Amino acid sequence: MTLRTKLLLAQAPLAAGLALVGLVALNTLQTLGRSSERILQDNFRSVLAAQRMKEAAERIDSAALFRAAGRPDKGDAQAGPNIEAFDTELRAQESNITEAGEAEATRRLRAAWNEYRAKYDAFRRIGGEQELRRHYFEELQPEFLRIKDAAERILEINQDAMLLKSDRARATAERNRSLLLLSTICALVLCLFASVSLTRRALRPLNLLSLAVRRIGEGDLEARARIQGEDEIAQVGRELDTMADKLREYRSSSLGELLQAQQASQAAIDSLPDPILVVAADGTLLNVNESAERELQIHAGERPLARIDPELRDAIEKVRAHVVAGRGPYLPRGLEEALRVRDRRLLPRATPLYSEEGAVAGATIVLQDVTRLVRFDELKNDLVATVAHEFRTPLTSLRMAIHILLESTVGPISEKQADLLQAAREDCERLQDIVDDLLDLARIQAGKVEVQPAAISAKSLVEGALANRSAAAAAAKIQLAAEVREPVLPVLADAERIALVLDNLIGNAVRHSAPGSTVVVRAQPQHDSVRFEVEDHGEGIPPEYRSRIFEKFFRVPGTKGEGIGLGLYLAREIVLAHGGDMGVESEPGKGSRFWFTLPVPGRSIRATAA
Repeated sequence: MTLRTKLLLAQAPLAAGLALVGLVALNTLQTLGRSSERILQDNFRSVLAAQRMKEAAERIDSAALFRAAGRPDKGDAQAGPNIEAFDTELRAQESNITEAGEAEATRRLRAAWNEYRAKYDAFRRIGGEQELRRHYFEELQPEFLRIKDAAERILEINQDAMLLKSDRARATAERNRSLLLLSTICALVLCLFASVSLTRRALRPLNLLSLAVRRIGEGDLEARARIQGEDEIAQVGRELDTMADKLREYRSSSLGELLQAQQASQAAIDSLPDPILVVAADGTLLNVNESAERELQIHAGERPLARIDPELRDAIEKVRAHVVAGRGPYLPRGLEEALRVRDRRLLPRATPLYSEEGAVAGATIVLQDVTRLVRFDELKNDLVATVAHEFRTPLTSLRMAIHILLESTVGPISEKQADLLQAAREDCERLQDIVDDLLDLARIQAGKVEVQPAAISAKSLVEGALANRSAAAAAAKIQLAAEVREPVLPVLADAERIALVLDNLIGNAVRHSAPGSTVVVRAQPQHDSVRFEVEDHGEGIPPEYRSRIFEKFFRVPGTKGEGIGLGLYLAREIVLAHGGDMGVESEPGKGSRFWFTLPVPGRSIRATAA
């Protein structure tokens, strides 16, 4: 027997109870219907006939009065139809005698009517008015009253019978209602008990199946359902037992060892404190470790980008897109890419997952906890800022002392001493530049570098920057050229800080250009900005270092220079603070072109602090 058949049989008591209640209700309705039908058949027709006969008799009496009053034509016109109507209703009453005493009353009515008809016919043959009146009051009217009394008696008998039958029908309805309620309750209780018992018996194998599944899920591969029968549950139980047998075989085989190894590796991943996500190429989350579930509130099989913090979601999507695009592992450029998640700082990095065909199928993303490193970096920056700030006072005094000595203010010096002091002054200037760069770096990292943009000519910025570097370029035998394309647009810029950006770019171009070459500074209008370019013909930047050229403290290995690798970083931060952008185009052996953009008046600046 199938499970469906068993469940249908379990519902059979309910169906039987419903049918029983329906039969009782149907019998009740039929009983009430017969009571109403009996009242209509037995009494209502007699009541209606009696009332109509009374009305017809009254109209015939009125016709007799018309004749007695000298209007025989009107009396005859009214009497004829009513006499016929009275005869019709009397015959109907004689054929519908159903109550005790009704037959006697009907015979009395028939006798009175026959007597009245005979006297009315005689009344119609009388000619004189006096005789008509006498005959009406002495002969005709008493017979009329006898007819009314007889009809009234029939009416009373049937009305009393209707009231009695109505009371009986009401009592029957009360009894049937009580019977229906009692039968409904009994049927409901008995049928529910029978249905629940049959259902529990039919589904009892499910408890055994559930217990076996739970034990197998807990690792007890010796558990079996052992369900007897041929229904669907028994078939599932046998399939479960077969699966448990195969699982036990797998555990003892090499596949079982692989599964155990996979479980061990998952346990190892779960033991790592950093959140780890395995994401498919379409963004589906394939696997996570316990740290990711705990910190990010995500689970495998979901699309994590819909639930986590927007900033972290964007970072994960960026890393995934980088790896899926086939650009290899994603390595962060520095701690500035660390994301804040609650009280932790997480740095994303990723490696690709490959399918059997060698295509990138997803990415393994590790959110490295760099909270302590970020704090150490902040402490380092504070220390650098403090040391640089403390250097300024003694460095200023040292520069002043060297200047006084070179000016022979405190006495004459020899030529050799002047050369040494001149070298010392140049070193102080370089040291001063380094201190200024370190202080600017500290301000940028603290978010305290503000720009105060104002409308200024792009041409004046280019000319001022070239004038500041003309002496150094001439000493290096480098030509400086300006190309300012019409129309000359004003830009929104902090003149002092943009001058530092141009000075840094022109200084780097002069430093890395061969003698006799030309450094070109351009300004050309764009849609809503002006693009500045500084182009040299030096050795260029190798491709592997091009993406890191704007990182702080980074210097291309093997290049000459006297800085500490902060110039380009500070320049980019200043440009970004203006709402512009900055980049580089370079080819080894052919030179480099550094560019940045500044907004024109009428365009809002994205930020006022770097």
